[in-house]
Amino acid sequence: MTKIAVGTTGTGADGSGSDKAAPGLRERKKRQTAIRIWQTAIALFAERGFDEVSVAEIAAAAEVSKMTVFNYFATKEDLVLGPMEQHIGEPARVVREAAPEVPAVTALHTHYVAALAAFDPATGLSDQQQVIDVVRLIHRTPVLALRAYAGFDAGARAALTTELLARDPAQDPLTARVAAAQLLGTQLTLTEENQRRMLTGDRAADVLPEALAAADRAFALAARGLGDYGAARP
Repeated sequence: MTKIAVGTTGTGADGSGSDKAAPGLRERKKRQTAIRIWQTAIALFAERGFDEVSVAEIAAAAEVSKMTVFNYFATKEDLVLGPMEQHIGEPARVVREAAPEVPAVTALHTHYVAALAAFDPATGLSDQQQVIDVVRLIHRTPVLALRAYAGFDAGARAALTTELLARDPAQDPLTARVAAAQLLGTQLTLTEENQRRMLTGDRAADVLPEALAAADRAFALAARGLGDYGAARP
């Protein structure tokens, strides 16, 4: 699947506006098509509701065939959740790429704070209309909510548990699973509060100081229990 990010403008592979290596013309056209389909779908879903819009209608509005839609998004639910699910492995990647001496909680705290400052939609702190439309759709549509909170959480926990276990000299699966649940629970709690503020109409820039303070407090609480777990010991 061609990668796009929630709230993307179509400029970068991650929605940031830049790529490490410029893609070829064919890849750029594929990405632009995926973005057009996604933006069209979100606009129609936001206007009429997820269950009231067919894939055929999305294809017609995006000026592509129904088959083209399914070439980029395997299911109707993927039109909403596909970009978000590209972040499933992100916590695991952050831990994997952290220096050996850096505890897991520190690595994820640092990453989350940087993402907040960048108004990354993955943190919930984004007042882009399309991002808000996606969050509202998930909240209002049971099938999307179930997949977002059950499927996403399970995948992220499994991936993070694997990375934590790889950094644990004791190779204790229970500790790795509990730590993964704590760390992801911390992030999810913060993200849900940020989303709530965005849905009430607050501006992301105004909420940022509170969101940063909440992140520091929440990860400090997690650190009290996890300590230097995930860091190499001398």
